[in-house]
Amino acid sequence: MFTNTRKTRIEWGDCDPAGIIFFARYFEFFDVSTTMLIERALGMKKIEYLKAYNFAGHPLVETRARFLLPTRFGDEVTIDSAVAGCGRSSFKIEHRLMHGGALAVEGFETRVWVIRDANDPRRMKAQAMSAAVVARLTHASLVTSR
Repeated sequence: MFTNTRKTRIEWGDCDPAGIIFFARYFEFFDVSTTMLIERALGMKKIEYLKAYNFAGHPLVETRARFLLPTRFGDEVTIDSAVAGCGRSSFKIEHRLMHGGALAVEGFETRVWVIRDANDPRRMKAQAMSAAVVARLTHASLVTSR
């Protein structure tokens, strides 16, 4: 299972007036973490891998989270993200947001590898991931941090 770790700080703009993070911000953190995970796995920035693999992206089709501990303005947190599995055109990512060594939030995503529909370029359709991409996303020894 390929993993990536990143650190970030909860900023004032992430929080409600009481200084506690607004729950939807966690999903934004997880979205960035997914992109960073794929960038590390493929060895290139998102704009580069979109071109290199000639695809339209990896939209989110399912998500959920478990909120265990609140985080607040100024908190330093670590987000561990991991590829939990790959299908033909979909893949699952799990995120663990840690604060002070404690698990604060768990996030779960299912994403789909998509291309533009040749019959209607305004639409997208699932595209099978190449064996090379699957290998990079699932290779257990490629553990990195950013």
